[in-house]
Amino acid sequence: MGGSVTERPLQGQHAVVTGAGRGIGAAIAGELAGAGAAVTLMGRTRKRLEDYAGELRARYSQEFHAVTMDVTDPAAVTEAFARTRKHTGDPTILVNNAGAVETAPFIKIDLEHWRRMLDVNLTGVFMCCREVLPAMIASAGGRIVNISSTAGLHGGRYVAAYSAAKHGVIGLTRSLAMEMARHGITVNAVCPGYTKTDLVLESATQVAERLGQSVEDVMDKFKRENPHGRFIEPEEVARVVLELCLPDQAGVTGQAVVVDGSDSL
Repeated sequence: MGGSVTERPLQGQHAVVTGAGRGIGAAIAGELAGAGAAVTLMGRTRKRLEDYAGELRARYSQEFHAVTMDVTDPAAVTEAFARTRKHTGDPTILVNNAGAVETAPFIKIDLEHWRRMLDVNLTGVFMCCREVLPAMIASAGGRIVNISSTAGLHGGRYVAAYSAAKHGVIGLTRSLAMEMARHGITVNAVCPGYTKTDLVLESATQVAERLGQSVEDVMDKFKRENPHGRFIEPEEVARVVLELCLPDQAGVTGQAVVVDGSDSL
């Protein structure tokens, strides 16, 4: 597939996107592919990843690598990135999108719930960053974008463990950005508000069951939490991620960019 450098500014780049089989991750993978990057799709569900990789191949007439991986399993993370490097080379872009949310009143959160939320939403980010940074440092450049949440900025009811993990993602992002700046590597976080994804629907279902309300009513409440009173589309988040990955964004690092429909954006 042809195109100018301007049309395909990520030509020659290799992007890894975790949680890439659906929702925000799938939108990000498509956006980066459209900008010319070779994209490795990582996630837990093989069929979903392979089906989406097939869609992208048909759309862009290029190869896409699908790798199954659970970001909470250190051995699986190491093995997945080893396969990725062998197949496509060292990643020059990493988007840490894999995540999960479980809802519960704080006094009902047990240690296993707490650990699950930190493992998938924070420790997974840490482990994936470790996999790509040696090569990025050696080549004096790279882009890391961590998907946090507005819950990582201001918290939320019934999501204490999830919110703590997403706050941690922002702290990790800012600390890593300070360390990596001298190596030409940018590290940023993107913080979506309530987005039209299966994850939000699953969260609403949990809340509805707990409160004895309809899922539709809870979804409506979620929607009204966003400043414009509408859900964010996954593609809106993906466009912000793409912007942070562009070669001319070397001066933007350590930021937590909010995508919630607010007028300040």
